[in-house]
Amino acid sequence: MAELAAAPPFPPPRPPAESAAVSIHHLSKQFDDRTVVDDLSLEVPRGSFFGLVGPNGAGKTTTLNVLTGMLRPDGGAVRIAGRDVWPDPAGIKSMIGVVPDGLLLFERLTGAEMLQYAGMLRGLSEADVIARSASLLEVLGLVDDAGKLIVDYSHGMKKKTALGAALIHRPEVLVLDEPFESIDPVSAVNIRTVLERFIIGGGTVLMSSHVMDLVERLCTHVAVIAEGRILAAGPVDVVRAGQRLEDAFIHLVGGRAVTSGELDWLDGDRAR
Repeated sequence: MAELAAAPPFPPPRPPAESAAVSIHHLSKQFDDRTVVDDLSLEVPRGSFFGLVGPNGAGKTTTLNVLTGMLRPDGGAVRIAGRDVWPDPAGIKSMIGVVPDGLLLFERLTGAEMLQYAGMLRGLSEADVIARSASLLEVLGLVDDAGKLIVDYSHGMKKKTALGAALIHRPEVLVLDEPFESIDPVSAVNIRTVLERFIIGGGTVLMSSHVMDLVERLCTHVAVIAEGRILAAGPVDVVRAGQRLEDAFIHLVGGRAVTSGELDWLDGDRAR
């Protein structure tokens, strides 16, 4: 297998980057001959709830995997809280919490053991691990199932456990890939409260989602990505420009609406 080339060094920081929790500069990534991320640049302000939205295959997950140190870019660079990711990816990972779309959990541990393990891995004291694990299990609605093996959890319960593991060390930046998928409404409200409290405390959330209504209600900032490029980015009100975010998104990505004459066979008797 060919050795991966090192990413180019990050250029001298520009003034806007000083206040950025995440700064992405001319990022590119290819798989075989297909460009998935194409010269993408983006800044995520500190203390923001930032939504990354786009169609399937737009490059959202690849971008998140690069900025969290799980995937090396072919060009460009990423900074987290002013530090370049690739010279010290292990050091960067200590500053972030990640809930990937494909959950990575030790399923032969119980939910409580998973949170405790995550806390110890992050170097927390025993007292902090115990206290924080207990409070996260309570807030996330996992107390009754804390002693069960994760392999027996539903997908939603696994997602909540992953969120707890990502939060336990109080990271500077929390990266979430479709965090509300398979989450019941009550748990969703609790998770929103946790994330909002995290931001009030000075944290930053970067979340990818397909649910425009959710992004519009939760996020302070949003970026629309398609074919590996940023089409629009900024405060939610600026990007949606006086319309629903969903309508602005469809206009930006060039989506098409189904016309009244298409699929008329679905109308059944009404079509006759």
